[in-house]
Parts: sequence; structure tokens; C-alpha cells
Amino acid sequence: MDGRDSLDRSSADVARSTPAHNGYSAQNATEATSMAEDSQHHPLPPTNNLPRDDSSGAVDAVLQSDIGVNTLLTRLKQSIASAREFAAFLKKRSTLEEEHAQGLKKVCKGSHESSRRPDNRQGSYAQHYNDVIGIHDRLADNGAQFALSLHQMHEDLHDLASNMERGRKQWKQTGLNAEKRVQDSEALMEKARAKYDSLAEDYDRARTGDKQSGRVFGLKGPKSAAQHEEDLHRKLQAADSDYASKVQIAQSQRQELVTTQRPQAVRAIYDLINECDAGLTLQLQKFASFNEKLLLSNGLCVSPLKGPNSERNPRSLRDIVFQIDNAHDLNNYLTSFSARAGQGPPEIRYQPHPSLGPSQQAPRVEPRSLVDPSSQQPPPGSLHISQPESAPGQSLFHNQLAESDPLHPQGPGTHGLHESPRLQAFTPAGGASMPPQLPHPPTSSPLYPQSAAPATASNSDAVHPDPPPLRPVFGVSLDDLLARDGSAIPLVVYQCLQAVDLFGLDVEGIYRLSGSAMHLTKLRALFDNDASQIDFRNPENFFHDVNSVAGLLKQFFRDLPDPLLTHEHFQAFLEVAHIDDDVTRRDSLHAIVNSLPDPNYATLRALTLHLHRVQEHSGANRMNAGNLAICFGPTLMGTGSNIADAGWQVRVIETILQNTYQIFDDD
Repeated sequence: MDGRDSLDRSSADVARSTPAHNGYSAQNATEATSMAEDSQHHPLPPTNNLPRDDSSGAVDAVLQSDIGVNTLLTRLKQSIASAREFAAFLKKRSTLEEEHAQGLKKVCKGSHESSRRPDNRQGSYAQHYNDVIGIHDRLADNGAQFALSLHQMHEDLHDLASNMERGRKQWKQTGLNAEKRVQDSEALMEKARAKYDSLAEDYDRARTGDKQSGRVFGLKGPKSAAQHEEDLHRKLQAADSDYASKVQIAQSQRQELVTTQRPQAVRAIYDLINECDAGLTLQLQKFASFNEKLLLSNGLCVSPLKGPNSERNPRSLRDIVFQIDNAHDLNNYLTSFSARAGQGPPEIRYQPHPSLGPSQQAPRVEPRSLVDPSSQQPPPGSLHISQPESAPGQSLFHNQLAESDPLHPQGPGTHGLHESPRLQAFTPAGGASMPPQLPHPPTSSPLYPQSAAPATASNSDAVHPDPPPLRPVFGVSLDDLLARDGSAIPLVVYQCLQAVDLFGLDVEGIYRLSGSAMHLTKLRALFDNDASQIDFRNPENFFHDVNSVAGLLKQFFRDLPDPLLTHEHFQAFLEVAHIDDDVTRRDSLHAIVNSLPDPNYATLRALTLHLHRVQEHSGANRMNAGNLAICFGPTLMGTGSNIADAGWQVRVIETILQNTYQIFDDD
């Protein structure tokens, strides 16, 4: 529009400034003025085919102006960017839904396989648990279908955005090139007009006789006023002709732009915008519909609609869970073992071994008579002899005495006709006949060896029990032991670690195999009496039974009122055990260990360094860090209320053993 106004003004100015006798110039100016008037009487065609609303007039003004194409191109660019943004969102959402569906499928498969193992509950629980897994499997199928739909929407929207971008580039080049051609022609026209105006002013001054310009010199010398006026007139005519032609070209190009090229570009870009926006809206509507379908399908899986026929209706998740009968499952499980139970436990009664039954007694000797012992032998072929009846409990005492006294061997040849005074003390004075017994072969060896020292030792074991607990060690807290003994590491721990280091590092199954219960009891009594008098550097002091020493050490830790790793830090240790990263778990354990009380830290440090030496000999003792952790996990941390925590306790001890020198210094 500005270009047409400038053309009108320039043509009128030329007509007014050109003299009447210059017919050529006046004629050209008249033609230019008439062309400008024609352009005013033929405005841009209205865009009646575009959608209209209340602001249609303002819209048409923008679309028919020079900024119409650029404005529509910017709007199309925004539509394409929005489509691509939503396509990217659909792709990410599709990936998340697919991963969730696959993960749920995997969990359902693993849970279904685990539920069929014999170590899991069966009965109504297993049946209904599989139904619960089936519901989740259908949820995973719904999620997978939803992810597939979102992926297809992403591809459609991405293709739409790509097509719109290609169309935008094409019409951008076409429309902007047409606009640029018009602008270039108008710029040439303005340049020709400026030249024309300058020559017209010079010619007017020369024609009116203005001498201010001074003398004019040519190639052949100074020019006269008439010559100068003639030259200017000739140049003015050439400039007028050039200016008129530039105006015609600019008018024709603008006319073509306004009537053909610009409406085509505007219409095409407008259609691309509508197509892109419609496609984006369609995908948004599909997205909303698919979400509703997913939620509805999942809801029907979890809680189906109830129809008139309740027997054929699928069960909801709540119905399935509430149909689990715990009491019925437990009764069925116990009933399945009824065949193994039998008629009840057998009667418990004492049955002495034949070799440890009542001893063969010599015949009674009448008072005041001397009888040759050889004459009291039973006659040949006789199978029965009379003996005094033993007192109640005599056989039991005899059995225990023979088992507990290593100085008196057992066997068929150890029971002779002579009894020791210790055994005679338990023999009743009155004689009664015993049931007939097969006679033992005659032997000349006594029942017990006759040396005085062994007999005295044996009698002292029977008469004197274990020493009293003068300075108890077992069942006493580490703080109390530190206050009483002045040692951060209890003496029993020090002696046991020393014994295993010296004699048990290569013993297979150390800390896993238990020792003798009798040895364990005696060693415990010795430590409770006076631990300072015990030295395990001599293996005779622990009966050459290093497994009993290992068991004694574990017994000490089990009897502590507060476990070595303390009840206070129990939950913190379990939380650290759940950390998957090895370095983070190690550093967290290090921090908790450093916060233990002083005697607990010192004892744990000594024990950990010792167990590290044990696992270094795992090639011989078969006790690696994992096996040691199984032996010491609940022992050092205490038994919690949840038995499932045992695995995490083992992981705590195993991590400490695997990072011994990172948690404790070796000195």
C-alpha cells in the first residue's frame, strides 16, 4: 500500500513540475498518473474463502498486508513445534508404560513360579494368590496395549510435523521471493525517481536563467547556456523514460503479487496451519480416550461389574483376597502329616546295655567258714548263679560312672569277682537273689586299677563338682567386665582367639562344628570361677578340643545382655545391609562401627581381625567370609523379632569381614 501511495505522489509531482510545451514529458507523466489511478480503483481481492469470525476484518487486513505471509509462517512454525513437543511426550510416556508393563509381566512370572515351590504355602492361599497374579498379568497386558497405542500416535504426529515443515519451507520460499521481487522493483523505481527529480530541478534552473550554478565546462571547453539547457533537457527525457518504465514494472509486479501470488501463499500456509492444528487436536483427543480406556480396563480387572448371574461374574481383587482361609490351609497341612505321626511317641524308659548290667558277684560266704574260692565255681553245665539284688538306681550309677571316668575301662573283661570299695558302698548289706545271669569269663584283673592316685582323682571328680562362679564372665555386660577386670577385651575372648589362632586355623569346619558339651560346660565353669588363671596356650587346658573353644567363644557372645553390635544400632545395621552399592554399604557400616561403645568396638576389632585370619586359611578349614558370617550373624547382632532379618544380619557381618582393613587398622 505504501508503494502505491508513493507511485501516486511521484506521478502527480512529475505532472505538476513538467512544463506544458514539453509534450514528451507531460505525456509520460499523464500515463503514469492514469496507471496509478487504475491501481486505486482495483484493490486486493477479498479472501472470502478464509474462515471468518467477529474479527474477520482485522484478519483480512493482516493477511492482505505485506506482513501476512511472515505472520502465517511464524504461526505455522509454532504449530509444528507444539506437535513435535507432544510427539516427544507421547514417546516418553510410551517408553515408561512399556517398561512398566514388561516389569510387571516379569514380576508376575517370577511370583507364579515361586508360588508353586514346595517351600511356599499351598491350599487356598496358593490358588487365590495365583488369581491375584493373574489380575496383575492382565493389568500388564492393558499397559502394553496402551504403550503400543501411544507409540503409534507418536509416529503419526511426527510424520504430520515433518510434512508441515516441508510445506512451510516450500511456501516460505515461494511467498517471500514474490514479496522480495516487488520490494526490489520498488527500490529501483525510487532510485529512478530520485535521478529524475534531480535532473528536472537542474533543467528548471537552466531554463529560467539561474546563474548560481556557475559556468559549465564540457570536454571541448565551456558550454553556453543554450547548450547546457539542451543537454539537461536530453538527460531529463532519458530519466523520465526510465522512471516511467520502472513505475510500470513495479505496478505490474505488485498487481501480480496482490492478485495471485500472495493469496496463493496465504491460502496454502493457512491450510497447513489448520491441518497441523487439527492433527494435534485429534491426537490429544485420542490420548484422552486411550487414558480413559486404560483406567476403565484396569478398574474392571480389579473390580469387575456385577451382573444378574453372580455365579458367572468374574471375582474382584478384594473377593479373591477375602476367600483365603488360613485356618483351613493350616489344618489341611497338619492333616497331611497324620500318616507320619503314628500311634504316638514310644514309651520312655531306661534300658541298660547288656555289657553294663549288674556285675557277676561271688557266692556268699557263710560266717566263720573258710571256703576255697575255686570251690565256689559253678558246676560244669550250670547256667545260673545266685547274687545279691542290687539297690535301686545301682545300674544307672554304674553306667554313668563307667562313662564319665576315663581311668576305668569298660568291657566284658573289666567286671571280675572283686569290687572296689567305691562300688561296694552302694551295694545293699542284705542279699537277695538276682535274676539268673550268664556268667562272665573268669578273670584275675580287678574291676578298677588298684593304684592309689587314679582312684583318688576319680573320687575327687565325683565328690567335688565344678568350681563355683566367684568372678562370673558369662552373662555379664562388656561395660561391667571392663570396670571389674580393667580390660577392654574380655579374658575369655582373648584366650579363645589365642587358642584358635594357635591350634585351629587349619581345622576343617572351625566355628561351624560344635565341640563336646561336657568340655564346654567345664571350660565355662573355669572361666566363671577365675578367668585370670587360665592359659589356652597349652592345649591340655582345653582337653585338646579346639572346637569346644570355638563354641565357648560363640556362647559368650550369645549370653551377653546386650549383643556385641548392640540393640541400639540393630535397626541402623539392617538399613545399611539393604544398600546395594558395595562401597556405600562399607562406608556406612564403618560409620556405625565407629559409634559403638569402647569395649564393644575393641572386642569387635579383635574378633574381626581374628576371623580374617581364619578365612585366609579357608583352603584348609573351608570357612570363607560367607560361612563365618552365617555362624556369627545372629550371634553378634542378637535375634530380632523378625526371622527374615537373619539374612541381612549375615550380610552385615560378611561386609565387615570382606573390608576388615578398611574398617579396622591392622596393628
